[in-house]
Formats: sequence, C-alpha cells, structure tokens
Amino acid sequence: MNTRITLVLGATGGIGGELASRLASGGWQVRALNRNPDRAGKEDRFQWIKGDAMVAADVATAAEGASLIVHAVNPPGYSDWDKLVLPMLDNTIAAAEANGARIVLPGTVYNYGPDAFPVIAEDAPQNPLTRKGKIRREMERRLKAAAGRGKARVLIVRAGDFFGPRAANNWFSQGLVKAGSRPRSIGYPGKRGIGHQWAYLPDVAETMARLVEHDGLADFESFHMDGHWDADGTKMTEAIRHALDDPFLPVKSMPWWLMRLASPFVPFLREVMEMRYLWQVPVRLDNARLVATLGAEPRTPLDKAIRATLIGVGCLGSEAPERAVSQARLSRS
Repeated sequence: MNTRITLVLGATGGIGGELASRLASGGWQVRALNRNPDRAGKEDRFQWIKGDAMVAADVATAAEGASLIVHAVNPPGYSDWDKLVLPMLDNTIAAAEANGARIVLPGTVYNYGPDAFPVIAEDAPQNPLTRKGKIRREMERRLKAAAGRGKARVLIVRAGDFFGPRAANNWFSQGLVKAGSRPRSIGYPGKRGIGHQWAYLPDVAETMARLVEHDGLADFESFHMDGHWDADGTKMTEAIRHALDDPFLPVKSMPWWLMRLASPFVPFLREVMEMRYLWQVPVRLDNARLVATLGAEPRTPLDKAIRATLIGVGCLGSEAPERAVSQARLSRS
C-alpha cells in the first residue's frame, strides 16, 4: 500500500464498522462516508464525510488519495436492492480506478448454486439459481473486469452468516434471538441434522485486515472463511443456552409461513425468503486457500463470541455470564 488511507462505505453497518475499527487500530486513516455523519459519527477515530454511496461524485471525492476502499454498503432498508446495488458498486469501481486502490468486498455464498454444494472452494463454478445470487455474481464479474483493466485491485472474502456485537440485519439478532431483550426462546430457521456455517464479525474483519496487509496478493483475489461450522444445527443454540445459563431455554422452529405472508411488505423478509434454501441443505465454504495464505484463520472461541454478541445486541447483561460460570465452578467444588 502506498498510503494507509481507506474509505469505508457502510461504516455504520456490521462488517463495515468492524473492519473500519480494525483498520483504525492498525494505524490506517479511516474515512467513513455517510449521509448523516452528525448522527452516525460516534467513532471519533474515523473522519466522517457527508455523502451518499449512490452518488458517484460523493464517492470519488471521499476516495481521493485512498489506497483501499471497503465496499460494505447496502441500500437503506434493502429498499430497491436489486436496482441500486450495481450502480453503487460502479461508483466504488470508478473511485478505485481513479486512485489505483484495492476494493474489499464482503462476499457471500449466494453466488453458488447446487452444482457447487456441499463444500465450496473459491474456484467453484458460479451458477446461482436465485435473483440475489445472480446479482452477486454480476458484482464479482464487474470487479474482476476492473482488476483486469489494471487500474484497481480487488479482494473478496466470503463467509457464512454473520453474527457479532455490531451486527444488526442478520439471522442471529433477528431470528435466533430478538435484539434488545433477554430471550424467552431461541428461534431456529433450519432443520435438525442440517449443517450451517456462521461467521463472527470481528474474526471476519481481522481476516480481511490481515489479507489487505499481506504481501504478494494478486490484483484479483478471493478467499473463503470456515468460521464456525454447526454440523447438525444444535451447536449455535446450545452456545446461546450456555451463555444465558439456561440449559432448558426452548428452541422453536422459524415460522416460515408467517414470514412468507409478511414478505411483500417487508423488503428484508423478501430477501430472506429467497435464501431459505441455505437452511435446507448443508453448504460449507472451504478455507484451505485462506489457511495456506495466512497460516491460520482468525477464530474466536464460540462461547466467547456468543457471549459478546448477546451483550452487544442487548440480550444479556455484561455480568451475567461471569456469575453463571462462577456459580457452576462452586457447584462442582
């Protein structure tokens, strides 16, 4: 990197915020583009810039002199996602090419279809069956074309379903638990016996940061994370029970029928319904290439990650898990 200046699009979001914080801790100058910086700018290590990721001139101005652009932004409330995602990415590509910068994109498993399941390497064919998957594939095609033109570089890191203290719009804080209160039950979208892959956001951010600073990356790179693999659908729910010190907390099936009824009126639920198939079959990203590059994948122990997440989303007081552990130790002594 010629300069350690990064522009983060989506710094108030889950992965955008985590990566921005990790880069700031690593000595990067972090610029955060936001439409309402006075309300968003709680992180004083960032330079908050007023602007809109959907306005090319705003992105271009904010990116001047940057060697890294983190594209972790979505349209507000997922409204018109299919119409706005590609133009937003085009703005990022144009800004990166103007500065010779590397783009970092949090990737997804949506790009792949059943012909790539159940274990997916980076070079697996991308034949998605869903509308969202096809748009994601087109995003990566445009990024690869930009890297091929020699004016920008690209790093894509794919991972499982996000969870973490900063994460908001995700299965964990909107499905398994309800943010803001102690759970009375755990919702689970999948079937018992079907594996599912999860990714703790601080680990994803750490992985991305290490790759960004790794010598020898090609102009276009993609890597897969393993994260936390729940082989039968019970590992995550048991970890939540453990963190809450409530081994008999009920686990209830997700009301897919109700979500389907509500999906025409709630954009996020429309996106969720399209991705339901990922809870019906095991799909696992293979991290062999990542391990070969970094030596190991950053991985926070699941119990620690779940505890931090429950505290962060307001489902657990910060002292409760420590008391539970202390009482358990006393009972065994």
